[in-house]
Amino acid sequence: MPAEKQVFFYFCIMQITKDKIKKALNTGLPGNSAHRKMLPYNRSLTVPSGDKARVKYSSVLLLLSEVEGELSICLIKRPAHMKYHAGQVALPGGRIEKNESPMETALRETWEEIGVEPSQIEVIGRLSDLYIDVSQFMIHPFVGWLATPHTYKINKQEVERIIPFPTSHWNSNTEFAELETVTGRHNVPCIKFEKEIIWGATAMILEEFFEVLEK
Repeated sequence: MPAEKQVFFYFCIMQITKDKIKKALNTGLPGNSAHRKMLPYNRSLTVPSGDKARVKYSSVLLLLSEVEGELSICLIKRPAHMKYHAGQVALPGGRIEKNESPMETALRETWEEIGVEPSQIEVIGRLSDLYIDVSQFMIHPFVGWLATPHTYKINKQEVERIIPFPTSHWNSNTEFAELETVTGRHNVPCIKFEKEIIWGATAMILEEFFEVLEK
């Protein structure tokens, strides 16, 4: 992002409100055009016609709150011992259970993983569904607003630590990092923050969210 545009975006972010974000989320989403900017090498965003019956479904919550006077996104780091996504930076979320709506899943998983009760969160919108071909998961991302200060209670089995990501840190210039993935070692598009590498589904969801804010 050019320096002038970065300064303008920072100014806009510092002025943004819940109502402005809610309105932006309801005026059209960029979807896969945003996701592709953070899509790892040789991946697809489309469900193959023969695989539709095998698709699994999950939900995540992009939770917004004020941290030290600045609007931030609650990211989590997965523990190194986990079978899947070990050590990765993610959004709270998980697999949709039977008789549960996608939004209910996002709120339940957030409660279970970081201790924020559903009653404390206002869901202000959602982002585009995102298909992850290597795991055959369709992800439903929701955007939530936490109005009151909160002390997180993390589930150590699923969360190593909370990473507050300031919205002002966003820069639309894509960075890259060489990482080991399930399809081999590749140079993948990512977001770098506090020595962490944010990539894959989380980076694609963040890319779309910030493109919505830039409108």
